[in-house]
Amino acid sequence: MNASPLQPAQTQDAPANTLYGGVTNRRVTVRDLAKAKRNGERWAMLTAYDALTAGVFDEAGIPVLLVGDSAGNCHLGYETTVPVTMDQMVMLSAAVVRGTQRALVVADLPFGSYQESPSQAMHNAARLMKEAGVQAVKLEGGERSARTIELLVDAGIPVMAHIGLTPQSVHAFGGYPVQGRGDEAAHQLLRDAKAVQQAGAFAVVLEAVPADLATQVTEHSAIPTVGIGGGNGTDAQVLVWTDFAGMTAGRVPKFVKQYANLRATLAQAATEFAADVRDGSFPGPEHSFS
Repeated sequence: MNASPLQPAQTQDAPANTLYGGVTNRRVTVRDLAKAKRNGERWAMLTAYDALTAGVFDEAGIPVLLVGDSAGNCHLGYETTVPVTMDQMVMLSAAVVRGTQRALVVADLPFGSYQESPSQAMHNAARLMKEAGVQAVKLEGGERSARTIELLVDAGIPVMAHIGLTPQSVHAFGGYPVQGRGDEAAHQLLRDAKAVQQAGAFAVVLEAVPADLATQVTEHSAIPTVGIGGGNGTDAQVLVWTDFAGMTAGRVPKFVKQYANLRATLAQAATEFAADVRDGSFPGPEHSFS
């Protein structure tokens, strides 16, 4: 079998690369992520909210795509993630699933869809699995969400946990401050990480926490850790795609590296299109039917 450019062939001396070289004809699974953790293999996760961009990231070899409720900020025009609804998450998640073939698709449970009770969480997680076709869900909270995680996992729903800075709690936090600073806060984060692992989560997102604390959690965790503003010591990294691709206007968080400037590219293209229409050069003969 010939290796694709994105999935190079393995040599006899090299360890099998679970996510980028070993999975070619099926979707990535939570078992693949567990194996990557054991092998010390790092991996990338990006957000996606539609079939088109999800397909691009899938073709690029990104092994895990998150349909984040960050869509509220960067896709739906809300100031926070709080207003995002279950119906919106189902619609966006279904589009991402349709646009991909290989990536493991994880969908956020939005604010108000799981906090009331574990049974509420079960109902809405099942919607994402059945109606949208995702392979896993993500929810925020450590010890406070452990019982809910356990129920979902027992029902056969893979759960990615999210601790540290949890954006759905923006009003309680009074913004987006770094979490885990100071002994008490650090100990709570460690307890949260232990609680979600014991509840059965297959991975845990660590957002906006000191790098040394995120590394400590990773070293003591049997499940993969996914950093976003957690330094370089986690097993994986996630970014919001509009941030990393340079689509976000204004300042971006400190932890974001912008790999492109798509906002400027699109603005230039739109400006050129408008100019061509105004001066009559578009459409030309090559764009017209006879």
